[in-house]
Amino acid sequence: QAHLVESGGGFVQAGGSLRLSCVASGDVFGVSTMAWYRQAPGKERELVASITSGGFVTAPESVKGRFTISRDNLKKMVFLQMNSLKPEDTAVYYCTASLRAGAWYASFRDYWGQGTQVTVSS
Repeated sequence: QAHLVESGGGFVQAGGSLRLSCVASGDVFGVSTMAWYRQAPGKERELVASITSGGFVTAPESVKGRFTISRDNLKKMVFLQMNSLKPEDTAVYYCTASLRAGAWYASFRDYWGQGTQVTVSS
């Protein structure tokens, strides 16, 4: 009924930048909070940043000042601009969103993208 598709991952040297994009497609009737998570090898998945439909942002101290989350409500997209990347930012980055899908009266539920690899070399 609905799915999230990420793009923009890749390989970059320390200090470089990448921009991730994620679009919600399918029978989507509403989009609530959208977020990015990441998971490095051997580590738990962690929140990178989230943004509500009204634009309220939550992000951990580890990325504040370097990463910026934004969204385009009309296009049902969320973005993650990553600057001053560090080797410890290397991970698979996942897009997640709370979507109302399938019917206008459906309940919101969480969807996850397939993930995109970000590799930062030292």
